[in-house]
Parts: sequence; structure tokens; C-alpha cells
Amino acid sequence: MEATHNNPLLCDIESGVCEMPEASPATAGQAEAAGQKPVKIIYFTDPICSSCWGIEPQLRKLKLEYGQNVEIDYRMGGLLPDWSYNSGGISKPSDVAHHWDEVSRYYDMPIDGDVWLEDPLDSSYPPSIAFKAAQLQDSGKSIHFLRVLREMVFLEKINITKWENLAAAAKKAGLDVEKLEKDFNGEAQELFRQDLQLGAQLGVRGFPTMFFVNAQGGQERVYGTKPYAVYESALLKQLPGAVKKAINPDWRELFAQYATLTAREFSELSGIPREQAEEVLRALVKSGNLSELATKNGALWLLNP
Repeated sequence: MEATHNNPLLCDIESGVCEMPEASPATAGQAEAAGQKPVKIIYFTDPICSSCWGIEPQLRKLKLEYGQNVEIDYRMGGLLPDWSYNSGGISKPSDVAHHWDEVSRYYDMPIDGDVWLEDPLDSSYPPSIAFKAAQLQDSGKSIHFLRVLREMVFLEKINITKWENLAAAAKKAGLDVEKLEKDFNGEAQELFRQDLQLGAQLGVRGFPTMFFVNAQGGQERVYGTKPYAVYESALLKQLPGAVKKAINPDWRELFAQYATLTAREFSELSGIPREQAEEVLRALVKSGNLSELATKNGALWLLNP
């Protein structure tokens, strides 16, 4: 779709990229040294990036299999500053609704595009800044917070630019809401600006973009939504001796790691074929172990307390 070169919200489904105007790249090795673990993954994303939602199954699998070898550095990319443009066939929020429904079917990840008809977002900057504020509190909780935000906007049709919704997501993720608000209005603004600056330096023009960087400064870039083997290969190029940790496929273990899973995520992590995976999940709902959050384009399964 040529439109993706003009409008970041109209993502190219086949390449798996929500693309922005091209910039002159530096290298991630120049910008960031690897962290304490052997490989750092600098991950440029955005809370409303539909292609980024599409790689959640692969990313969750990578964390379980190679988490001992990788540190993921989440960076916000600034997908939608505002609606002050008219390009790529999208000039207003309602134009995004049908596209999100298409993306949902293609990636087999539940997305309800009707949020753009019922309570449209005017920018992706507020949830991005809120994520930077969450990082100031706790790295692990910030990742949970980002997941909650995505579930809100993609499945529950909740406008995550509104403070009351950001606060609700923060509370669910176990964050200090009062501190989050203070940092949201303070230090997080500058941290978000630094993320945008780093993205520009590295020539990031779409999301998801991942830079796999080792301690020697070597790097491998993966651009767009790709099959799991592509991310695994990029990691192994930077750390050939990385040992894969076996994932326990038992549903209890998987939901202990991730309290919410889509059918595709459950299939990816358990190794159960996709059609059979949904049958297993529905049976667990009937037995009272799980709850199902259904949308018009798929469902999310939640572990019952």
C-alpha cells in the first residue's frame, strides 16, 4: 500500500510497518552500548501501533526463550503527534476504523477499530509520555502498563489519551498513580523527547523497529512485523552461543507468566495448533479457570483470581 509512505496510521499489513517519513540513519551501536545482559534490543514502538500489537506473540516468546540473554529497551516513537495533516487516504480518525479491522484479521490479533468511531484519539503522545513516567517507577510494571494500555485501546475501545484512563491503567499495573501524574507533567516529557531524538538519529521511520546490539557494538535491525524465526536469527547473529530455554507449555505456567493471552499468543507459546488452542482456552473458561473478553474480531483470555 503506497499510502503507508504518507500516513503512519495506515500501516502496511504485508510488511508489518506503521511507517513515518524517512530519516538519515546513524547506527544503534553508536547510540547505545549493550546493557548488562549480552544483547540489548532497542525497541521503537508506540501504544497505538497496530503492527506492534501484531508482534506481541513473537516478543513474548522471545522473552521466555532468551530472556536470560537479552535486555529490551523500550523507546517511544511518536506515531501520531496530532491530526494536522491529510494524506495517505486518512484525514480524520474515522478513516482508521476499517483499517484496524483489516490489521486484526491479518495478524490474527483482536483489534476493534470502532474506537476511532466512538471515542477517537487525537494523539499518541499522552500514552507515550505516561509510559516514560511509568519507566521512572519500575521497568517491569511499565511493560505491564503498556500492555494494559494496548488492551484498552485495541480491545475495549478506550481512549487512552484521557488522564482518567491512563490512571486506571496505571492502577491496574500496580503503579503509584500520584507519582505517575507528577512525572507525566514533569521529567517524562523530556524522556519522551529524548526517545524521539534517538529515533531520528537512528533513522527509525516506522514501528516496530528493533535494533539487536551486542557488547562489541555489532547490530542487527529488524524492521516491521516478522515471523518469530527472524527475531531469533537476529539475536543469534549477535550472540551465537545463546542457549534457548524450553517453554513449559502447560496453560497454568503460561498464564503465570502472562495474565492475559490471545489465542494466537497461547498457540505461539504452547506449541498447540492455532485452531486447537482456541478450543483449549474455551474449555478453560467453561471450567472456571479463565475468563474471556470477546470483541468483534477475536478475544482475550484472562486468568481468574
